[in-house]
Amino acid sequence: MDLTSTHLPRSKAGIPLKLSQPAETNRLLTVVLAVLALLALTAAVLLAMGRVPICTCGEVKLWTNDVTSSDNSQHIADWYTPSHIIHGFLFYWFAWLILPKMAVGWRLILSIIVEASWEIVENSPMIIDRYREATIALGYTGDSVLNSIFDIVWMIVGFALAWRLPVWLTVAIALFFEVLTAVLIRDNLTLNVIMLIWPVETIKAWQTAV
Repeated sequence: MDLTSTHLPRSKAGIPLKLSQPAETNRLLTVVLAVLALLALTAAVLLAMGRVPICTCGEVKLWTNDVTSSDNSQHIADWYTPSHIIHGFLFYWFAWLILPKMAVGWRLILSIIVEASWEIVENSPMIIDRYREATIALGYTGDSVLNSIFDIVWMIVGFALAWRLPVWLTVAIALFFEVLTAVLIRDNLTLNVIMLIWPVETIKAWQTAV
C-alpha cells in the first residue's frame, strides 16, 4: 500500500492490479509537494502575523528541557512535542473512521491543514492571552515559526506511526506520553485542552505547586 491509495485497483475479474512504478512515484511526489507547500504557506502566514522566525536568543536547539524558560515553544522539540505526535495519532484515526475510502496521503494532507490551522490560531493574540490567563504558561508569548513548523512535522510523525503500527501499540504510546509529561512537567495534551476550554483551579494549583 502506498500513501496515495487505500486499495489497489482491480480488473473486471476482481484481480488486484499493481500500479506501475512511474504512477506510484508521481502520486507520492504529488503528496510530498503538497506537504511542503502547506508547510511553506503556514510559515508565510505566521511570519505575516509577526511571529519570530526562530528564538529571539538567536539559537536553534534540537531540544529544550525547561518548560518555564523563554526557550519553551521556540525550538525544534520540547516537552510539548509528544502532544503533537498524539495529534497525529488522533487525526489518523478520525480520518480512517470518517474517510475510509480516501487515500492515506490525502488524509495526511487534510490532517496537516487542521494542524496548521491550529498553529495559526494558537499564535493569535486571543489564544496567547488565554494561555497566559488560564494555564500554567504564564510567560507564554507564542511560538517561533520554527517551532510551529516542527509541531506540524511531529504531527506527521505521529500520523505515520498510527498508519504503520498496531492500534494497541499506538494507544500505549499515547498513554505513555500523557503519563510521562504529567509526571515530569505536570501538563499534557489532556490537561492542556481542559485548561484552555474550561479551566479548573484545582488543576492549576497542582500544576503551579512545583
